[in-house]
Amino acid sequence: MASSNSYTAEDTPPEVELRDPRLAAFLAWLIPGLGHLYQRRTGKGLLYMVTILGTFAYGMYLGGGRVVYASTTKPPVPLGLNKQAISQLVEDYGRWHYLCQLPVGLAAVPAYVQTWRVENDKPPLDFFGDNFERPPYTREKAAILFPNEDPKERQRKYFQSTDQSKENVVIHHSEREKWHHDHHFHFELGTVYTMIAGLMNVLAICDARWGPLVAVHPQDKKKPEPNDNESG
Repeated sequence: MASSNSYTAEDTPPEVELRDPRLAAFLAWLIPGLGHLYQRRTGKGLLYMVTILGTFAYGMYLGGGRVVYASTTKPPVPLGLNKQAISQLVEDYGRWHYLCQLPVGLAAVPAYVQTWRVENDKPPLDFFGDNFERPPYTREKAAILFPNEDPKERQRKYFQSTDQSKENVVIHHSEREKWHHDHHFHFELGTVYTMIAGLMNVLAICDARWGPLVAVHPQDKKKPEPNDNESG
């Protein structure tokens, strides 16, 4: 008599050759889908690659290529420990969104390199033009990085915009304010898209490391039928 906890052939989980799971997980982080291509799971690898990198690229497009950066440069510390000052410190000294963007892999790594250079008073690298994934400048940091540049030209380049009429000049306190002003709600929307791409790749990395999650349920335990001989 078969055990009540036995599995049918249909319940048997499929065997997936993960090859070297740790290497696959690293490749999946490096470039979304690459770990699955290494495991010869071509369909899933291409699906991850197109959807995750496509979502990330669309977010970058919405935000004018500015939405991925590791942190802002350090402005003067606000005095006091009131709620507004603490909130300003959290906002100015870190870009928590980057923690969700980083899992997308190689596409987000330049932001860390750029921030390290800027924080150490070195000009950012020019990866793909216009200082790709660099942090926004404060006036103090821009003056340190470009001491030979005319202050008026520096202001025009990094801290000046025009309003919606394109006729009136708007001067911003920091370049981050300029980016938000120039791209409006698309800046926040682009940030969300790039964060979603990173979080999607977390699932892809887990799939490459441990394989697909398959739920296997035992057969329902059947109640024994009453024996006619035991009746009465």
